[in-house]
Amino acid sequence: MSENRARFNVKASVMPEIAKARDALLAQAPDVARPVLLAGPTASGKSALALALAQAQGRAVVNADALQVYDMWQVLTARPDADDCAQAPHLLYGCVGAAQDWSVGHWLREMRAILQQHPNPVIVGGTGLYFRALTEGLADIPPTPAKVRAEADALLAQGGIVPLLAELDPDTAARIDRQNPARVQRAWEVQRSTGQGLAAWQDNTPPPLLPLAETSAFVMLPPPDWSAARIATRFELMMAQGALDEARAVLPYWDARAPWAKAIGAPELIAHLQGHMSLPEAIANATLATRQYAKRQRTWFRARMSGWARLL
Repeated sequence: MSENRARFNVKASVMPEIAKARDALLAQAPDVARPVLLAGPTASGKSALALALAQAQGRAVVNADALQVYDMWQVLTARPDADDCAQAPHLLYGCVGAAQDWSVGHWLREMRAILQQHPNPVIVGGTGLYFRALTEGLADIPPTPAKVRAEADALLAQGGIVPLLAELDPDTAARIDRQNPARVQRAWEVQRSTGQGLAAWQDNTPPPLLPLAETSAFVMLPPPDWSAARIATRFELMMAQGALDEARAVLPYWDARAPWAKAIGAPELIAHLQGHMSLPEAIANATLATRQYAKRQRTWFRARMSGWARLL
C-alpha cells in the first residue's frame, strides 16, 4: 500500500465522509473538456478525490498548494507519492528547491504552459491565492531585485513590519493584511523596486488565465471536529513515515523567514531538533498549528468560494 493510500485509510471512522465526497464528485461527471478546480483545507482528502477524477476522466492532476511545490517536503506536506504519480500525471509537485524564488506569479506562468499541453486538468490544492489569481487575474509585477529584497529583510529584522508599513502608499496600506509580515514586505518591495504601489498594480490586473465560468469548480468544507480527527491521526502517521527526518535534513540551512519554511509542522519539529522543546511538545504544537491553519482555510473558502459546488 502506498504512503498516500495509508494516509487515506488511516482512520476508518472518517472514511465514509471522503468516500461520499468522491462519489458526489464523480456523479456530477464534470464536462471532460473543462478544467476542474478542487479546493479544500489541509487533511480534507482532496488529493485522493483529484486522483479518482483524473483516473475516471483521463485528466492530469496539477498542484495548487504553495508548499507541496518544494522538493524537501514529501511527508510533511502529504505530497502525492510515486504510486499516485504512476496512476495519473501529477504536475508542479516537488519541483522547487530551497534556493529558488517561487511565488503565485511563478505558479501562474507555469499554469499557462501546462494548460496548453493539458487543457482539462484537475487543479487541486489549499492555497486560495493560487485559485484567485488563476480565475480573477494577477498583476504582472516585475521580479524583485535581490538588492531590494535584502533591504526589506534588513528592515524587517531590525524593526518588524512598522517601518515597512510606514512607507506604503495610502491605497496599499488600506488594503494590505497588516497581520501578515510576508504580505507587507511584498508590498514594500513592489513599491521600492517599481515606484508604484501594489494597489495600483492590482487595479490594472489583466484578464484571468482561466475565468471561473470556464471551469467546473468544487470546494470541500469539512466540519471542524471531523477535520481535527483527521489532522491528529495524519500527523501521527507523518511522524512514523519520517517527517522528523525531513526536518533534520533541512536543519543545516533552516531559515524561518523562507517561504518553504512555512510548511505546517516544520517550525515545531525544527524547534525540537534545536533543543527548544520536547518531541511530544513539538507534535502537540504542530497538530494545533495544523488545526488552526485548516480553520483559516475554511474561513477563506467560505468567504471567497460561495459560488463553488460544495462536496463536503
